[in-house]
Amino acid sequence: MRQLSLSKTIGIVSALFAATAIASSAQIFKTVASFDGANGATAYAGLVQATDGNFWGTTYNGGTNNSDCAPSGCGTAFKITPRGKLIKLYSFCSHTNCTDGSQPYAGLVQAIHGNFYGTTQQGGNNACSGGCGTVFRVTRWGKLTTLHSFDGTDGYSPNAGLLQATDGSFYGTTTQRGATTSGTVFKITPSGKLTTLYYFCSKMNCTDGADPWGGLVQGTDGNFYGTTAEGGTHICKTRGQEKIGCGTVFKITAQGKLTTLHNFCSQTNCADGYDALAGLVQAADGNFYGTAAEGGANTSGTIFEITAGGKLTTLYSFCSQTNCTDGATPYAGLVQATDGNFYGTTRFGGANNGGAVFKITPSGKQTTLHSFCSQANCADGEFPQAGPVQATDGKFYGTTSEGGANMSGTVFSLSVGLGPFVETRPTSGEVGNTVIILGTNLTGATSVTFDGTPAEFKVISGSEVTTKVPNGATTGKVKVKTPGGTLASNVVFRVTK
Repeated sequence: MRQLSLSKTIGIVSALFAATAIASSAQIFKTVASFDGANGATAYAGLVQATDGNFWGTTYNGGTNNSDCAPSGCGTAFKITPRGKLIKLYSFCSHTNCTDGSQPYAGLVQAIHGNFYGTTQQGGNNACSGGCGTVFRVTRWGKLTTLHSFDGTDGYSPNAGLLQATDGSFYGTTTQRGATTSGTVFKITPSGKLTTLYYFCSKMNCTDGADPWGGLVQGTDGNFYGTTAEGGTHICKTRGQEKIGCGTVFKITAQGKLTTLHNFCSQTNCADGYDALAGLVQAADGNFYGTAAEGGANTSGTIFEITAGGKLTTLYSFCSQTNCTDGATPYAGLVQATDGNFYGTTRFGGANNGGAVFKITPSGKQTTLHSFCSQANCADGEFPQAGPVQATDGKFYGTTSEGGANMSGTVFSLSVGLGPFVETRPTSGEVGNTVIILGTNLTGATSVTFDGTPAEFKVISGSEVTTKVPNGATTGKVKVKTPGGTLASNVVFRVTK
């Protein structure tokens, strides 16, 4: 298991002076809430904005059940309002022997029908040490149902969250075990029927990859894309007598056919990076963007772009500035915001060596937006392990794994001056399909259009509108006209046939 603690040495000397929380009049950082242990601690995962307008997530530690996870607690599922009211919904390990799961490393995904789905790294019904992990469903009121307990043969220790694909099923990865001991890709239906699609290290010397730490993204071609932290054709390190590969980028079909697109450390001195711990994001240009936690020109991680055909370009190498004030070791992936740029976090580096939030253009120009531990006693948090999400109010929201008022991590927001928008769920569909529109201040909406074609709609709340893809609709932006102005979707809606 990868060690996620301060013992990870990255050789960074802290800068002499802390960065200010506000870099310009348009950029405002705010600590929204601090975890206190009882409501959660150590948020390794990021947030998802739900149709109620609130943010939902998990913590790896904390909660009310400590007997099997002493002294830190077995983790929680929570929701938090944009104004900072944090509500614990569920404490994991509420059942004997943690059969309901323990220590969720990944975040949640809200399904089309409104419930949330996720994974736990440990716990469940089976005989792995500490449990092999679970897939679960939790309602908006905190009722949890375990859908699947991994048993080792079908995978062990899922560190990534789930993706609900266009077929309605969920897809995910496990980091260990399976038939080849190096992780799996799986599919699970909303009712809990799990199918293993691929066992990593199925090829000699794990040239197909191993240890898929991050989750999957479904491309516009219908296939799934992801990364592995180890395996591949290039060796980066050793573990005892075992030689460890540098990781890969892969494509896999819904039927389980895997194609390796890139082997990390293909360039001299691993200038292309290695140890990709996060998944990918497909951008508006059709290419995929991601991060590698190590390697690059300064050995502190990279940001890269890769085409669906496998051509990889390194856009940025971290620790390019003195004392790594630009950040180091990006554990998290990226989000493409409404301005077309990408935003993310680094776990280490920054002006105070507590991690950073950054922006990078598609051409590779990087800007550090906030250095954590900028406030006394790191009240603003430190060591973010997940990336931020852009909410429909235009701001970014995220978590830190440590720091805050209680040293148990925080939830933060960052405004960079971007305006509100609407988000469609899903982002593609056929004529007649139901679409949920998530937004801010939608009460009083007077029209919904799909690339200019009017659609019937119903306002459910100030944050949710339901509609259907209208006859004659074509691929393009969805727009909602409200009393406050017209809001456009953050991405185009693809009308499928």
